[in-house]
Amino acid sequence: MQAVVVEDQEAGVAGMRLAERPAPHAAENDVVVQVHASGYTPGELTWPGTWTDRAGRDRTPSVPGHELSGVVAELGYGTTGLTVGQRVFGLADWTRDGTLAEQVAVEARNLAPLPADVEHTVAASLPVSGLAAWQGLFVHGNLQAGQSVLVHGAAGGVGSVVTQLAREAGAHVVGTGRARDRHAALELGAHEFLDLEREDLAAVGGVDLVFDVIGGDVAVRSAALVRAGGTLVTIAGPPEARPADGRAVFFVVEPARGQLAHLAQRVREGRLRTVIGTVVPLTEAPAAFAAPRRAPGKTIVRVVD
Repeated sequence: MQAVVVEDQEAGVAGMRLAERPAPHAAENDVVVQVHASGYTPGELTWPGTWTDRAGRDRTPSVPGHELSGVVAELGYGTTGLTVGQRVFGLADWTRDGTLAEQVAVEARNLAPLPADVEHTVAASLPVSGLAAWQGLFVHGNLQAGQSVLVHGAAGGVGSVVTQLAREAGAHVVGTGRARDRHAALELGAHEFLDLEREDLAAVGGVDLVFDVIGGDVAVRSAALVRAGGTLVTIAGPPEARPADGRAVFFVVEPARGQLAHLAQRVREGRLRTVIGTVVPLTEAPAAFAAPRRAPGKTIVRVVD
């Protein structure tokens, strides 16, 4: 099968290429998925799991990409809940070969059924941003109706989903970003918008929950805005500051079939949309991954036309 591979950590994206790789087989509790569309995170070549397995052993040449949408091609022993030929989407393991390939082996529990009326390119854009948003708001942030949420990067990949879910949950949403993001953030459901480059973050006042995707000084200043009993959740890295009378939580997104199902239902009902930028074929994935400046929205790799 064809797959995008990386072999040299020092070379990074310069060493990425399209290659022929052996087709995967389904181990116990695995499925093999015929990939129709794949998503990736630009920074994943800096992640240890891209280069080593769970025991820390070198596993190159490895296949990047972790988001996928496709069709089940093979079931491993003991696998339940899915069938051959079923449309699925989800998140591949961080320390195994990924989804920038024609086929990928994935733990069945990491996948959810994909409704027939949701396109594969849309589904492939959803797992990381959707699960991060859901888990940050409802699992780690314990968001309740009537609370206020400060969403950094409100028009970005993760922030756009956070904005929509928080608004639907009955929260008052304050989005941040650059001036050019204002219209998009408000259209997605933010009640207010603050330009981080020109406006004072302190003007937001107190909030119950901060969802941070930036880190650094922005996260430090945001911690001071969290009300008593509130939470700062971040996916940018361990927090450098904590709310005076609240919690700070750094988390890494985890696969969750039930949460994926909730997200897919919202997509098909028109209550949730992802921000897709460029869609490229698998042959152009290395060039797209290496692009110095990304177009607005998430880049999706279409593996099957």
